[in-house]
Amino acid sequence: MSPPIDSSQISCRRLQIGVGTVIHPTARICGPDGSPANSVTIGDQVYIGEGVQIRCNDFSLGDYCRVHHYTSIHGYQPCSIGHNAWIGQHSVIDSIGGVSIGNNCGIGAHSQLWSHIKFGDTLAGCRFNSARPLSVGHDVWFVGHCIVSPISAADRSMAMAGSVVTRDMEFNTIYAGVPAQPISAKVGPQFVEVPLSERLKQMEAYAREAGVLEHVVIVADQSSIASTAPKDKTVFCVGSRTYLKRGSQAEIAFMKFLLPERAKFVPVV
Repeated sequence: MSPPIDSSQISCRRLQIGVGTVIHPTARICGPDGSPANSVTIGDQVYIGEGVQIRCNDFSLGDYCRVHHYTSIHGYQPCSIGHNAWIGQHSVIDSIGGVSIGNNCGIGAHSQLWSHIKFGDTLAGCRFNSARPLSVGHDVWFVGHCIVSPISAADRSMAMAGSVVTRDMEFNTIYAGVPAQPISAKVGPQFVEVPLSERLKQMEAYAREAGVLEHVVIVADQSSIASTAPKDKTVFCVGSRTYLKRGSQAEIAFMKFLLPERAKFVPVV
């Protein structure tokens, strides 16, 4: 069983926390100024580490996310983070202008994701006073020590360690440098296409290695999930990278075995 969550850690008007979620006793969740947040939703099997500060009016975090120690997530606009996120220690996610992060994203340690630029005295003529949304797609990876402006990062884009990202990131393109420039022409994309037949074979091997082969059904196409969905087994679709969530112990163990580098699946909506 997961350790109990101290209600004094969380100040919120509408709170939902999933099964198996662990929040370190030193973590704090509230509104940006310390008052109660409007709404906080945290999914199943989430880990929120030591000294983490989540100070947002409206915050959501999907299943199987990891928010490591001394990360700060703050802002007045909504912050939404999808399933399977891995957020490294001492990272900053600023939601003053609003943040949307998709499924299966990695934010390496000491990275900073910003949605505003404000500080100089506008009365004295400072020209820099703006806030706008930061939008991050699915399977995006900021490797570590990245600084990211309020840009739009397309699915499967990637920024190498130490990158300073000031412009939008294109689909399945790798960036590096200060300011970050595309380097996929030299190093290739983050993702390459893997045939479904190979995915099926590899997923079966993973299930066998994890000792759950008899508890899961592995299919290629999402349309076949419902038709091959015994109530006592979890169905995984390698084509869409989705699964029919049952919440069984075998399913949870398998998901934890797969994450983060073997495979990432999100529940069928």
